[in-house]
This record gives sequence, C-alpha cells and structure tokens, in this order.
Amino acid sequence: MSYPKLSPTQPLRPRPQAATCGVASLLASILVAAAPAFSQQSDPEGRHQEAMARQHGEESPEATAATVPAPAMPVMGAELGLGPERLGYFAQPYAPVEARPELPGIVVLHEWWGLNDNVRAMADRLAGEGYLVLAVDLYAGETAETPERARTLMQQASADPDALLAQVAKAAALLRTQHRATGVAVLGWCFGGGWSLQTALRLPGEVDAAVVYYGRVVTDREQLAALDDPLLGLFGGADEGIPVDDVRRFAGLLEELDKDATIEIYEGAAHAFANPSGERYDAQAAEDAWRRTLEFLRRTLG
Repeated sequence: MSYPKLSPTQPLRPRPQAATCGVASLLASILVAAAPAFSQQSDPEGRHQEAMARQHGEESPEATAATVPAPAMPVMGAELGLGPERLGYFAQPYAPVEARPELPGIVVLHEWWGLNDNVRAMADRLAGEGYLVLAVDLYAGETAETPERARTLMQQASADPDALLAQVAKAAALLRTQHRATGVAVLGWCFGGGWSLQTALRLPGEVDAAVVYYGRVVTDREQLAALDDPLLGLFGGADEGIPVDDVRRFAGLLEELDKDATIEIYEGAAHAFANPSGERYDAQAAEDAWRRTLEFLRRTLG
C-alpha cells in the first residue's frame, strides 16, 4: 500500500493534484446498521437543518488569512482519492515518511460548507501541532458557495447516515493502518461537530476521543450511555441553532453517567464562533477553544 505523494502547503494556497489511495474493506456498514439513529423526539432532522440555514443565511465560506493562523511547524498535504472515491485532504508535519516518527491522528469533519480551503487550513494547523490529519469529504467532492447550496448538500449527506459514518470509519482505519497512527480522535464543527459526537456514540472502537464544536447534541440518556471515549464539547451560549438549554441538558446527563466529558459554554458567543469566514467569529472564544482542544488532544492521544 503506497503513501500519497505530499508537498509542503500553506493555508489558503492551491493544493497538490489529487493522489489515489486504497484502504482495505471495512465492516463499518455493519456497525452503523446496528447502531441507533438520531433521537427524533425533540429535534427532528428537518428542524435542525432549518436552524442551521437561519444561522448561516447571510454568510459566505471565504476565510481570510488574518484569521487563519499559520501552522506552528511546516506541514505537507495532498488530496486523497478522485471523483466518487475522493476521501479527503491529508496533512502531516513536514518530514519524509521514512523519517517520520509514529504520531497520533485526527479525523476532521467539515462544517456545512463542505471540505473547502478553510477546513484544509485548519487541518494544516492541526498537523502543525504534530498530528496526522485527514479531513474527510462528506459531500462527495462538492463544496457550497451559498447557504442554499450548503443546506442542500447537508440534507443529501444526512439522508444516508450509514454511508456517512462508514466514510468516517474508513478515514480512521486509514490513519491507523496506512499511516500507523498511535491513536485517533475525531473533531468536527457545526454539521461535522454533530457527526463527531455520533461517531463516538455509534462507532465504538473506531476512535479514541471526540471533539465537538457547536454540533448537534443528544439528550437521550440511553444513547449517551453508549459513550466510551473522552469527549470535549465547545458551544456558544448565544447559539440560536444549538439551543444552550439542550447543551446544558446534554452536559448534565454526561455528568450523571460519569462520562469523561468536558463541556464548555462560551457565554455571549454565537453559533460558528470559531469559523473565521463567518460573521459570528469570536476571536476570544475561538482562541480559548483552540487552547482547550490542544490540551484535550494531548491528554487523550499523547
């Protein structure tokens, strides 16, 4: 099994031509089929999608270099897969594969705009902290330039949760097998944050930790009882798409269940407070959340 050819990258610069990669077939579809679906009692899928559309209705996906810090160390990256087989964007610290030490890995799940340059820049930034990072494409090669298109893509991906989670499991397996990751965390924002939580709940054993940035929460005690991995949740107290009352209920249940979970609510911060392309970007909350994220990853992955 060959490694993709990698080249140095900088945030928001054109990426190398896509490289193909292969992964051994997985049993993820069986795991997904046996797992419970989202609770439909208090927050049906359609209502959640409408809430996300309201939160992002006046935004665009364009980030600026001023709000996307460069990686702490040089990194290199490449696109993995072509066309319908596209897996995503892989980034790692800049070093020849044969000289690279074994490192932990992170599966990154994009927000509702898709796997765009903003997400690639965040993948580079995580790689610059010493991680192998695979930002998974959950939109089959498409990205959105308008809120309307983003909502359509999110609806299409959410309509087949088994396929979506199987893609995440495939990415985690690639990091462990092809790239020899010593452990794997999943991290996502918004749409991806909700699926980061679902990965931890529905794919036991596939990841070792989960980070949820203002993603859809679960307030069903039975579903949360399945959580075995450490969890970090980062939410805005003024988020109108992910109600803070639901977040507090989520946090309370995790505490009652004695889970290894830390839930931080930034009072006054809105939805997508860590997204540099959004009108609700909150530098103070975003920087603190980044610090907490790195501390959590070091504690859970080493």
